Amino acid sequence: MTRAHPGTRGGLPPSLPMATADVAYHVATRGRPLPVVFVFWFPGRPPTLDAVRARVAERAHRIPSLRYGIVRDRKVFRRADRLPVEQYVHEAELPGDDDGSAAARMMLAHPMAGGGRPPWDVWLLHGPGDDGYALCYRTDHALQDGVGACHAVRALLDDHPVGGPAPARLARPTARGVLGALGDVVTSLRTGHHPMPALDAAGGGGAPGVSHTRTPLARLRSIGRAHGGTVNDVYLAALAHAVHTWHLKDTGAVHPPLPVVIPISVRAAGEECAPGNRMVVARLLLPSDEPSPQRALTRVMAATGRLRGSRQRDAMRLLLSASPRAVGARIGTRMVNGAVVAGPASSVNFGQALVHQGATSRAATVFSTLASAVPWVVTLTSQHDTACLTVVHDAALTTAHELTDLWQAALLELERP
Repeated sequence: MTRAHPGTRGGLPPSLPMATADVAYHVATRGRPLPVVFVFWFPGRPPTLDAVRARVAERAHRIPSLRYGIVRDRKVFRRADRLPVEQYVHEAELPGDDDGSAAARMMLAHPMAGGGRPPWDVWLLHGPGDDGYALCYRTDHALQDGVGACHAVRALLDDHPVGGPAPARLARPTARGVLGALGDVVTSLRTGHHPMPALDAAGGGGAPGVSHTRTPLARLRSIGRAHGGTVNDVYLAALAHAVHTWHLKDTGAVHPPLPVVIPISVRAAGEECAPGNRMVVARLLLPSDEPSPQRALTRVMAATGRLRGSRQRDAMRLLLSASPRAVGARIGTRMVNGAVVAGPASSVNFGQALVHQGATSRAATVFSTLASAVPWVVTLTSQHDTACLTVVHDAALTTAHELTDLWQAALLELERP
């Protein structure tokens, strides 16, 4: 569960070079932290701050990804030999809201650790009155991707830290996969190739907006089985139709297909808690021009089927690893840029519910904030029997909070016979 970076048997090295994806996030944010946040909601009475700190103090030093800070001017990770728990575990009062987005806004706004010390923390957030509580884990995206954060928070906080996202099974790509990866790179260099009129107002600055919605995971699985697709296919098709309806309502016009990037993990067995990002991205056109979510789902299934069948993930992994680090980072930054895509549309399956000090989390969500001028970051997080959709959007998109309700409406249409 907590094995170190490959090649470090017998202990953690004093420093590790940042890999291509790590440098890409560093460049995209101009050296500023890009928080990745995991929020777990619990019913009932919260544990004490001292109890949470005791758990973290017991485990943090054994988790490799929590032991490294970022030396940004040298683009390396440097090991920290001490982790004073009072600097890493905090608590705060949480204002009331309708969908749990107050915790997200707080975690995105609060400054992260600097000075080269490991950029992560844990927060105990008390709900208003007796309305439960939340445990939050934050890290910097230059140090950890979403799947890595899943494994780290499981190892750090869970009473019985087993399970989590399955490791990637890496393979040799097909010729079609290589062509697809190269095509994504070339397309990312062509600004304005696919217009995104629903997002043209983005860029106004200000704190990003955040909205959440939850649905039973069994519901997404049932829709997927009925149409021959996956949970991820259903999520993306409903998102495409939400954009379609959102834009049509505001303008009366049909939105063209919307380019997004799909993050795909390449974190292999044994690398669960290794520092750094082990992921690539693939470009996908959300069929937001389709009048029905059923037709959108058919097109999404065809696109994701091509990605899997061609093993384009493996092609992109090999392409970036064969490129000089600076070149690969520039390619990665360009592929996730607001000039060419709406932003990431990712999904994370945390697996069985987090259990902390005997209490079982009722829902979880992972998300990050905006970078590279993207107007949104959308994430579907699954935990046990609940899925949570989170939309983080540019503040200038004042009605983007409607996307979560429109996504739910698209699911209802997909359930109709």
